[in-house]
Amino acid sequence: MHTRYDRQIILPEIGEQGQQLLSQAKVLIVGVGGLGSPIALYLAGAGVGTLGLIDDDNVSISNLHRQVIYDETMTGLPKAECARKRLLSINSSINVCAHSHRLTKENVEEIISRYDIVVDGCDNFATRYIISDACQALAKPYVYGAICGLQGQVAVLCKGHATYRTLFPDEQQTTTLPHPGKQVAGPTPGVVGSIQALQAIFLICQSGHPLIDRLWTIDLSTMQSFEMEL
Repeated sequence: MHTRYDRQIILPEIGEQGQQLLSQAKVLIVGVGGLGSPIALYLAGAGVGTLGLIDDDNVSISNLHRQVIYDETMTGLPKAECARKRLLSINSSINVCAHSHRLTKENVEEIISRYDIVVDGCDNFATRYIISDACQALAKPYVYGAICGLQGQVAVLCKGHATYRTLFPDEQQTTTLPHPGKQVAGPTPGVVGSIQALQAIFLICQSGHPLIDRLWTIDLSTMQSFEMEL
């Protein structure tokens, strides 16, 4: 363990006890795309014992500028399975479960109940309401993240009082909004996904100051960021 993890074990925020907690943790990543890629890579590298990956999409060539977990040989193949193989090639000591189907109201509680924390790598409002409601019902922390263009935001929900409905109270109005667009710079999900991964690590290790009931936003075009209480 020390050979692989010694650089993070010497951090007071992790230490030996934190590394043991990481090895026992079970984290579900919903969506293994732009955000899910760095989230999964860094949690696997950190030694999170079990990672669940849920995504019903296949790898396409247009994904590759930002979805750094994939390569050209994976084009046309299921994302969850490809990501599972990649993560195990990075860290063969962890367990990785691939769920190559969509998260729905019908299956969400059964799936989420197997994990300790849910990290948001999805790209649509409807799925986020489903995640948040299930996490609230099951008392599971929900690490929310979203990006558009050169902007992103992160919060830890369903751990204090705030849920996704705190951010967007009117589900019907929110889910009928026009799609914000597919424009994105590759590093944007890299930055935001890395912050999400670190939030999950803090929650597992019971250290640091995770963004519980706080929304962190960043505009990478100006490098301005701020936080607000939820």
